[in-house]
Amino acid sequence: MQANATYRDLAGKSVYITGGGSGIGASLTDGFMAQGARVAFIGRSDASAFVDEMKDKHGVAPLFIQGDISNISVLQDSMKQAAAAHGPIDVLVNNAANDQRHSLEEATEEFWDQMQAINLKAYFFACQEAARQMTHGGAIINFSSISYIMGNAGYASYTTANAGITGMTRSLARELGPRGIRMNALAPGWVLTQKQLDKWATPEDLASHLERQCLKEHLVPSDIVEPTLFLASQASRMMTGQCMAVDGGVVVSG
Repeated sequence: MQANATYRDLAGKSVYITGGGSGIGASLTDGFMAQGARVAFIGRSDASAFVDEMKDKHGVAPLFIQGDISNISVLQDSMKQAAAAHGPIDVLVNNAANDQRHSLEEATEEFWDQMQAINLKAYFFACQEAARQMTHGGAIINFSSISYIMGNAGYASYTTANAGITGMTRSLARELGPRGIRMNALAPGWVLTQKQLDKWATPEDLASHLERQCLKEHLVPSDIVEPTLFLASQASRMMTGQCMAVDGGVVVSG
């Protein structure tokens, strides 16, 4: 991606991203590496080819740790591995999520617990481990979504977690602020990752969503990178406890 801004303070920072090997997460890994950050990421699927691509592009490879973020011990151990390789984590980006569609009737207790484990529980415990490492301050960016603000139907487990992420972000921002740790949520609109295009992006739904946007252009993963870099950088040093929508103008606040 072509960067529009350079955040010099991110050079050399230890950055940890959940789900950093595909979709929006892969663009985030690329974006932070372009700023000179040392990036580690966790993902369930093998990301070796992506790691090689990043090494060819940036001259250094990100640290990939294969694992399931819903297993909290695996998640927190991977963050400790990141610290051993790159130094204590300076920036945590909780990006990984599962927006599986489902109806009220078909959801089981097991499915609900699985979705919350991925979409909310893992976020909290990643914040816990990051805060342990951030002895000299740091930045945490929790990915939410405008889906819960819009009240979208068809994936209530996901929108419930999104609302929880925003509430958690505000509470932990107040708890961790005295330690110099900033915490913000970023709520993307409908970003057309390959997964979205393959599964849910019908021509009718795309047209309907674009009609809701002020800016008449669909979002792509690179549109989310620079807002995330801004929240990670000291350019936003007095910004915390906020939920910033990047959606082309679908939802409004204030």
